Amino acid sequence: MEDSTTARLKKLVADSNEALELRLIRNLDDLHSEEAIFKPEMTYQVFGDREIIFGYLDLKIQLFYAAGSLETYLGMKYTEKVNAKHEGVEADEVLTKIIPKLAPDVHYSLANFTKALAKDDTFIPYGELIQSFSINDEGTTRQFVVYKADMGYKGFREYHQRIQTFLLWYIDAALFIDIDDEQWQYFNLFEKYTTSVGTTRYATIGFATVYQYYAYPQHIRPRIAQFLILPPFRRIGLGKHLLQAIYREYMGRREVKDITVESPSEDFQRLRNYVDALNCSTLSSFAPKHLKHGFDNEMVVEARNALRINKKQARIVYEILRLQATNVADAEEYRAYRIDVKKRLNIPFKRKQNEEMKIERALKNTGDKSTCTNGNGLPSDEQRKEILEKEYRILEEEYKMVIKRLEYASEL
Repeated sequence: MEDSTTARLKKLVADSNEALELRLIRNLDDLHSEEAIFKPEMTYQVFGDREIIFGYLDLKIQLFYAAGSLETYLGMKYTEKVNAKHEGVEADEVLTKIIPKLAPDVHYSLANFTKALAKDDTFIPYGELIQSFSINDEGTTRQFVVYKADMGYKGFREYHQRIQTFLLWYIDAALFIDIDDEQWQYFNLFEKYTTSVGTTRYATIGFATVYQYYAYPQHIRPRIAQFLILPPFRRIGLGKHLLQAIYREYMGRREVKDITVESPSEDFQRLRNYVDALNCSTLSSFAPKHLKHGFDNEMVVEARNALRINKKQARIVYEILRLQATNVADAEEYRAYRIDVKKRLNIPFKRKQNEEMKIERALKNTGDKSTCTNGNGLPSDEQRKEILEKEYRILEEEYKMVIKRLEYASEL
């Protein structure tokens, strides 16, 4: 049976994901409302792989942001702290682990932070307005705007240093970009709203960063590196609008070769597939009557010229739209679709098989039979079929989610 000291020390272990409370403050009520709190998805990038904090009872880490300007407050509360002198163990450092990750000029006094909230009355997004749109959210019409900026805008550097701190809690293996590199472009999404006293305000909703890579001979290849919609504003279709705003910025420019994405997460790839499928569905080469004849060069060329979509992504979009156009109740039609997709999924196996055969031939030509591969490292035909079937099933489920969203969009 554990002694009372051990039991007490166990109570002083907190889950850092639960302890951290984030808020975007639009009015003074948000400082105290439980509804204004949102939680991180991960904290290991600050508190270590185990995501635990030792030494406090009822720990709350408060990381508050003014909704527009993102003026920042950091503080912590607890009811008890381990007594190092009597209990022989030190409490973990908390604030000193977070501070180096935050932008300069953080408020540690709630009173000073509350005064700084008034800055949101005069806060205007940095950069150039590139899109305005509205969304009907449960009967309420909400207005949103997208601004494109770079570090040439006075004050934008400080703003970006604040917004990028959200990456730590929501993007796996997050890295802050080199803001002195002029090839970076910044896209920021805001909600434009009116306060109870009639003041127009802008609240930060999310952002994306795009790097303009050089492509020979005189082209650029924009690559989306970071993309984040903050948790309180998800599931109402804002990601689609931000991505479309980025696309529109580059699609019409002759020097743009294609628009790519750096290491997309599953969620982002799903969003990208949806938006790309939505856009490609308007192209003649992706019309249902063409889809059943298979993926062809006309699709590659039209997707690239009209939408700056590369060949690999065009193929994924083709598979999604062809599944949508396939009558799965028709055994032959559905089978033809599955075979077509599995042929693509089988390419890495075929490539590996060809490499193994080349090695084997080369070894035979040297007369060294002792090290012939005999297909070692390759799955058997039966295993390969099982692997392909499993891969296909996962892929089809992903595609069905995208198709469901496409059909929902067409009803609006």
